[in-house]
Amino acid sequence: MKSLLVCLSLSVLCVAPAMAEAPAPLSPELRAALARTPNTKKARNIILFIGDGMGINSVTAGRILAGQTRGVDGASYRLTFEGLPYTGLSKTYSADKFVTDSANGISAITTGVKTINAAIGVDATVRSDDCASSLKGRIPTIAETLKAQGKATGIVTTAGLTDATPAGAYGHVPSRGWRSDAELPAAAKEAGCIDLARQMIEAPKAMRLDVALGGDRARFVTKAQGGKRQDRDLTADWRSLPGAVLVSDKAGLNAVDAKTTKTLLGLFADGDLPSVVDHKDQGPTPTLEEMTRTAISVLSQNKDGFFLLVESASIDKWHHENNAYRALTDVDELDKAVKAALAMTDAADTLIIVTADHSHGLTLNAGSTRNEPILGLARKNGVNEPDRTGQPRLSLSYATGPGARPAGSPPLTEDEALSPDFHQPALTPMSSAQHAGEDVPVYASGPFAHLLTGTVESTFLYEVMRYAASRR
Repeated sequence: MKSLLVCLSLSVLCVAPAMAEAPAPLSPELRAALARTPNTKKARNIILFIGDGMGINSVTAGRILAGQTRGVDGASYRLTFEGLPYTGLSKTYSADKFVTDSANGISAITTGVKTINAAIGVDATVRSDDCASSLKGRIPTIAETLKAQGKATGIVTTAGLTDATPAGAYGHVPSRGWRSDAELPAAAKEAGCIDLARQMIEAPKAMRLDVALGGDRARFVTKAQGGKRQDRDLTADWRSLPGAVLVSDKAGLNAVDAKTTKTLLGLFADGDLPSVVDHKDQGPTPTLEEMTRTAISVLSQNKDGFFLLVESASIDKWHHENNAYRALTDVDELDKAVKAALAMTDAADTLIIVTADHSHGLTLNAGSTRNEPILGLARKNGVNEPDRTGQPRLSLSYATGPGARPAGSPPLTEDEALSPDFHQPALTPMSSAQHAGEDVPVYASGPFAHLLTGTVESTFLYEVMRYAASRR
């Protein structure tokens, strides 16, 4: 009787255990995670997306800007590639530096070997600008290896086709600056080295790219044609290939017949492609998504599958200028390309990896409430959150770069900060912002994507791609 009275007087405590046993509803995210099972089938296709310079702060700020641009809450918005089932971190240091450049950054991913900064497709025995050492230290790329096994291969970039990241699919040089014969040192020519543009065009059929879309027309044609080359017109060499197509604008790209095109070269600018902010889907420049769609359409004709490297170079190019608006806009452009690739392929047989070659010194600082523009001043519901001197400050800033403001500069305004041409302030004045050395994110789906979790070396991405493609 006594125990019954105690229970009645403490009814809440007596009932509590029973109430706690009721299962909580599962979120869609948890349901998806619980249903997730590793895919251990052979990868017929591999698509490697590189957000050049896209560190985790670029992903976060890019996500917020993408959401705000669409009129929704940026903080809770989700980029398409953030929804890929497996995520990890990649360590990007090079053979000689804490902080890598794009050359070693991509080379480690495409060859499985870290090299020195500025070198591509060679091992760490190479000496900078030394032709002989690069010939001895040559390492085959994942694109070359898979092409030799029968797959189609391609590259897509908003940079020039001979820039460091796209060159990581086909190039072998001790200096990323060897982009045309006009930029190749005389000693290197005498020692038997050739420039990156020639390496791309003259590669043996068993290793040559089937699709290459980007910029750098000037490095493929002669001075007489308005280019840089001193020897000959390399586009003529390309056009002589069986089933080859050469395009120079969006209209030409849209007109490509994927079923009859065997090899496709697109040169849409003399150098890098302009930011999408500046052409806004108008005029002759295709978007990264449009180039990706065409590349997949052409490469998919191969019965044995394909390998495709897609680079959003503009993230890095504009971070170097401390222009966060254009850099972060291109995070969204990369995401659109990833979304297109997911729609055009089957996750059952296509390994998709989204990562970066290195990070940048962009920081997202405290102060703003979530209703404020990510690119604007730090504000709490419209009221400035100043620095300790009482001056307006920004939500986004850089560690280094040309945005450093001289002492005595006038206070920042919201209109100034929201201008597409604004250069976010930097702590250390530099002519060009420096890369940052923290680990970068990796997002993956498809065959053996489950291996890309935890913290791994950048070279591990090569191992996973090679293993997934060769699995029997």
